Amino acid sequence: MSRNVALLFAAALSVSFSMAWAEDAPPASLDADGIVMIDNGGEVTLTADLTRPVGWRLWMADGPPRLVLELSEFTWTTAPEIRSTSIVGYNVIETGPSLSELHAVLREPLGILSAEMIAEEDGTALLEVRLQPTTADTFQTELEAQEDVAEGAKDRLVVAIDPGHGGTDPGAEAEDIRESDLVLEFAHRLRDYLVASGKCDVVLTRTEDKLISLDARLTAARAAEADVFISLHADALVDPDAASGIVIYRLDPNAASSANRRLTERHAPDDRLTGVDLADAEQDVNIALMDLARREAIPRTVALSTALLGTFQSAELVVNSRPERIGQFAVLKAADIPSILIELGFLSTEADLERLTSEDWQARVAEAIRDGLLLWAEEDKLR
Repeated sequence: MSRNVALLFAAALSVSFSMAWAEDAPPASLDADGIVMIDNGGEVTLTADLTRPVGWRLWMADGPPRLVLELSEFTWTTAPEIRSTSIVGYNVIETGPSLSELHAVLREPLGILSAEMIAEEDGTALLEVRLQPTTADTFQTELEAQEDVAEGAKDRLVVAIDPGHGGTDPGAEAEDIRESDLVLEFAHRLRDYLVASGKCDVVLTRTEDKLISLDARLTAARAAEADVFISLHADALVDPDAASGIVIYRLDPNAASSANRRLTERHAPDDRLTGVDLADAEQDVNIALMDLARREAIPRTVALSTALLGTFQSAELVVNSRPERIGQFAVLKAADIPSILIELGFLSTEADLERLTSEDWQARVAEAIRDGLLLWAEEDKLR
């Protein structure tokens, strides 16, 4: 099998499950156009019009030959529509809570030409799959290739997104805009862009206007085995001309020792750090392990900050005159997870407030964060 075909199957088999920390997060559903399978100039096109991006996976199966589309965080509202002579029928199988598979039975062997989920600016999403006729021998060869690719596929990047404040803590306020509401809205948009990339799993530390403790936010990230932690904020200053633009914060290394001791003192018995169970460890050993974990995480965090700043600048977004800073924010003190805090802008600055409330600006920032994360992830593998 050619390298291009193998890469195609690697893309088609990719899964990106968006994991909501709140159990009551509503699943997505089909939007107005639903799912349509139609003949299109010698090809077969499947389109799924969704209320928002969801986790998805696509593969071919045999006995009988069929295309299988798996959707997560999704509930069926309308039946698929078949307008293709190559599709003889379908079956929908519920495989778990908000998890289901669409099996489209093929009249003739087809191969996957392309598959992509596109996150729209209004929050909806479109999944488009293109199929082309192939021979029975090629179909069987590609089934074997799918198994090889699936076995060798690497895990996707797990991103913990932390919308700051919430509930009784609204954060900064300007006019009728509350920081807690704004960053939650942006967190959902960012989640959708990451999920639509097919390369990321996402956990939100909060999905509604609710106050979550700092420890609970970090626990949510650890429970999801997050590779990176991003806290989102939009501050306000007394002087409206004091600051503007995006700022990226990472933990001050000088705060590490005291942070390690405080984390050790309140470490949950069932918490794990870089694969090591610390429940029975002596306090000094525990602190030493955290020191080692943080020592490894610091250069990775610096690289993450640099990658994000680069994509912000490439997207011609307004960044602060000192865009990379260090601080002692408690939410950044997860020793084992590269963690950053992004000030998306300042509600106290008129130009920033206009940008922060713009859907176009939010989309551009979400795209830049997505690109920066994926760039960092590739470089991090090499490191």
